[in-house]
Amino acid sequence: MSQNTEANEAATPTTGAFTLTKQDNGVAILSMDVPGESMNTLKAEFGDEISAMLDDIEQDNSIKGVVVISGKRNSFVAGADISMLAACKTAEDATTIAAGGQAVFDRIENMKATFVAAIHGPALGGGLELALACHYRVCTDAPSTQVGLPEVQLGLLPGSGGTQRLPRLIGIQQAMKMMLTGSPARAKQAKKYGIVDEVVPESVLLKVAEQFALKRKPEREAPQKGLMNKVLETTGPGRNMMFKKAREATFAKTKGNYPSPGYIIDVIETGINDGMKAGLKAEAEAFGKLVMTPESFQLRQIFFATTEMKKENGVEGVSPTKMKKVGVLGGGLMGGGIAFVTSTKAGVPVRIKDVRAEGIANAMKYSYDILNKKVKKRFIRNSEMQKQLALLTGTLDYSGYKDIDIVVEAVFEDLDLKQKMVADIEENCKETTIFASNTSSIPITQIAEKAARPENVIGLHYFSPVDKMPLAEVIAHDKTSDDVISSTVEFAKKQGKTPVVVKDGAGFYVNRILAPYMNEAANLILDGEPIEHIDKSLVKFGFPVGPVKLLDEVGIDVGTKIIPFLVEAFGERFTAPSAFDKVLSDGRKGKKNKKGFYDYEGKKPGKEVDESIYELLGLSPSSKLSEKEVAERCVLMMLNEAARCLDEGVIRNARDGDIGAIFGIGFPPFLGGPFRYMDTLGIKHVVARLNHYSTAVGDKFAPADVLVKMAESDKSFY
Repeated sequence: MSQNTEANEAATPTTGAFTLTKQDNGVAILSMDVPGESMNTLKAEFGDEISAMLDDIEQDNSIKGVVVISGKRNSFVAGADISMLAACKTAEDATTIAAGGQAVFDRIENMKATFVAAIHGPALGGGLELALACHYRVCTDAPSTQVGLPEVQLGLLPGSGGTQRLPRLIGIQQAMKMMLTGSPARAKQAKKYGIVDEVVPESVLLKVAEQFALKRKPEREAPQKGLMNKVLETTGPGRNMMFKKAREATFAKTKGNYPSPGYIIDVIETGINDGMKAGLKAEAEAFGKLVMTPESFQLRQIFFATTEMKKENGVEGVSPTKMKKVGVLGGGLMGGGIAFVTSTKAGVPVRIKDVRAEGIANAMKYSYDILNKKVKKRFIRNSEMQKQLALLTGTLDYSGYKDIDIVVEAVFEDLDLKQKMVADIEENCKETTIFASNTSSIPITQIAEKAARPENVIGLHYFSPVDKMPLAEVIAHDKTSDDVISSTVEFAKKQGKTPVVVKDGAGFYVNRILAPYMNEAANLILDGEPIEHIDKSLVKFGFPVGPVKLLDEVGIDVGTKIIPFLVEAFGERFTAPSAFDKVLSDGRKGKKNKKGFYDYEGKKPGKEVDESIYELLGLSPSSKLSEKEVAERCVLMMLNEAARCLDEGVIRNARDGDIGAIFGIGFPPFLGGPFRYMDTLGIKHVVARLNHYSTAVGDKFAPADVLVKMAESDKSFY
């Protein structure tokens, strides 16, 4: 296990997850390796096994220090096993789990021997809490090494002492920021914050950890740096102000939709003001309460769904072909983004083809700008940036396309142009080259209509900005081969995306459910509702931005381009208000040309509505509807269309529909997605509200047949 292990070592035999190896140098190695799992996770049933190990260490006076290390090659401990929370019937059950973890970690902290966490790969959640209970922490400089407390993303808080130990180690503000965002720190950041004591190459991790294990326990200095931080963190008035500001900023962000951030602040404050014991008690109780909240339930379901999806092939039983070289057609914003995630995440060479040299240069610059920011922040080395940029090449013709495995097309939304691209690829590439179109609106069947090899044509629809949005829709038409579907799904995963397989048709899934929602927002404007009232209502409901602001961000010209395809396919219910034509003919495209529904020239660009839009549309706005009614009208249109999509087989199941809406358009995660939300409301209630608006507003609200039938037979989606 170690390069410097003494000759005489004795391993305690074990059938569980832990092995204790005693060495002659006075250091014991406590290795964790959960059988049959790729990553270590902490489970409640390990309690007895760990206690037995700690008893053994306590009783053996020859052990001066203990190194806690992972037996897995690629991770320390990825966190606690959250599936065990499903068995909790009451908040008390969950509090008991947290208190059990706290007790084990308290015991480690109070052991006579010096404990050192030797971290390689992720140490997240319970994994970092275990490391925090140790007296020293050493980690590797590998890119995969990261430490963090991401529990907030599951609607929870760190329940095994994390809310108490991290602030005492690195200061309240930095610790609070890490817990409230859930974002991890890389090795260098972890050292800078004071989370780890040393960063070393993986080859010497154990050796250095053993050296720390033979030291005395540290007496650490107060973590506050600088006078201002000292005033804020160590004086009563300073702390009161700091926690008050944290609550205000958190509420402004969450709109009160997520309970866990508030509890995190409360529990940290209790521990700082009333001591560690009171803090741990408050932490365990808050953890118990949060486990039972509907928000945490939904966020945990999303976690399980995405974990499941990572394990699935596009077509069951059909293994994917590996993509070794990729072509991207079009050097615009989407092409640049697709090239970036392909080279940096998938690590595959990309050949960008554009008709203009500027197009290629812009696509290259897209990657350079993102990577250069990372170099400046010291997340990556300059040499790493150069290595990734070297994977990008450009061409004005099809040279270098002979051996390409998949071509992603990101040219203008023009059917003739896309069909010409298919013909070009069939002429210049291998017989097996996949043609994946990033169209947002044109059915793939039409793009493949004139193809010699239609089985190779598929849709691969990304969302903007590509480097940030996690979803990709994989759209098969009726002739796409199973091998092409599985290979495209795997390729999207390698790019760091969560791919959802959808059936071909106008708008596919995400844009099809987004269009009626956006149309309803436009109808509300024409009814005289103020634009900011509409947007605020939907942000309060839980969307990251309101529908009108979203249209400005996407581009009014782009956002409305899909409507004719939807009207042609599904009829009148998709007809957009004619006001859109007026807005476009006034030259308003949104943020990109600084002219839209919002004002981009004033003192607060993009923050305030451009009042001249009301004059253009002949309106004098005054609010008649409550925030709740505004949100309900827009959201019901989306829910109704989502139900139709599932009924028509556009999506394979409710789970894919929920993940698609959350990752593709920011449907509020704490509501679990359109289908889980309809289940929560009750299908009968959804149908009743649709019928109410169908009478009050118009036929477009008529409930989908599938919902009516489900309500009659008392069914739910899950």
